[in-house]
Amino acid sequence: MLTAFARAFKTPDLRKKLLFTLGIIVLFRAGAFVPVPGVDYNNVQTCMDQANATQGLFGLVNMFSGGALLQITIFALGIMPYITASIILQLLTVVIPRLEALKKEGQTGQAKITQYTRYLTVALAVLQGTGLVATARSGTLFRQCTVGNEIVPDQSIFKTAVMVITMTAGTALIMWLGELVTDRGIGNGMSILMFTSIVAGFPGYLWQIKQSGKLMGGWLEFGLVILCGLAMVGLVVFVEQAQRRIPVQYAKRMIGRRSYGGTSTYIPMKVNQAGVIPVIFASSLLYIPALIAQFSNSQADWAVWIENNFVRGDHPVYITTYFLLIVFFAFFYVAISFNPEEVADNMKKYGGFIPGIRAGRPTAEYLSYVLNRITWPGSLYLGLIALVPTVALVTLNANQNFPFGGTSILIIVGVGLETVKQIESQLQQRHYEGFLR
Repeated sequence: MLTAFARAFKTPDLRKKLLFTLGIIVLFRAGAFVPVPGVDYNNVQTCMDQANATQGLFGLVNMFSGGALLQITIFALGIMPYITASIILQLLTVVIPRLEALKKEGQTGQAKITQYTRYLTVALAVLQGTGLVATARSGTLFRQCTVGNEIVPDQSIFKTAVMVITMTAGTALIMWLGELVTDRGIGNGMSILMFTSIVAGFPGYLWQIKQSGKLMGGWLEFGLVILCGLAMVGLVVFVEQAQRRIPVQYAKRMIGRRSYGGTSTYIPMKVNQAGVIPVIFASSLLYIPALIAQFSNSQADWAVWIENNFVRGDHPVYITTYFLLIVFFAFFYVAISFNPEEVADNMKKYGGFIPGIRAGRPTAEYLSYVLNRITWPGSLYLGLIALVPTVALVTLNANQNFPFGGTSILIIVGVGLETVKQIESQLQQRHYEGFLR
């Protein structure tokens, strides 16, 4: 594989794309350290030193921003508004007929949906930026910090508006950088920026585990985490590549003097059809009751119950609810993203059929049956992978954003595999034999 990457750098046009992508990554990481105007940077660093910055309600968003959220930089919101907007548009495509029609129009319709995604991203960035500034002003961002209320000294409306506009502009800039990587780089720009944000926090997380360890100066815990991470990467690669191939036969048709069809192909149905989206959905949904209890500052029974059960990541109620939500969202997302009836109709239209299954409704029922059977192991796998940080929290005294946790590993492995495939496809166009010889 190293030889393949070396040959990729020897190819002039591919080398330009790789260097351009690396330059965008460096620029993206540099923006994660530029503070927003109006923020007292010294007080932020003081609070970061007093509290474990990777814990708390904002841990997931902080991980996606590469640590920029809790430092309140211009890239504090990271790529999360774009991810949220993309997921919302994908869900609305099933509900709104207009969006469904645009999706079927091909490249033109997809360009229109992309434009809608940009608008929604900016709107969500304004909303999330306003919430982050309000949280920082009230001192809720660092609740246990002695100077948590002094992070934003000037709390005037003008200064607040400047901070929100700066964060929104930072999100728009990230979106533009991702599209540049897609157009002029190696492709898959948004995913590569997300990959960069998550990987950027790995050294700090690993060093915290080493410092908090008690056996052999923390090196034993450090080694166990590395071994656990390698095992998880192998498991995720195995499951992400696993698929059920349903054979499809196309009948031979005579059109004029030419014959068409008569070929055999297959429908690839992945075990993990939903990807990492169920984990993100479940994590985001579990943050809502904890945020409500935190901002209300109420001492009522319901607020105390939420604080005891949904804030601690190692509580049995939290673990059970998290696991069940992941399984539910896995089935929900697969149900709206893969339509067996549409696939069966397209096969029937072009003369395709599954051997042993009649075309039309029996084919749709068979595809639905296979999809349900294959989603069960995929959803259980997602739930078990997502619970790894909780196990680490108990056994290794690690933080809730354990570096080899479910969300981070799924994204890193998925983006890594996709990027390698894209580079390999461009090499194979130049008669290269590929990474796997």
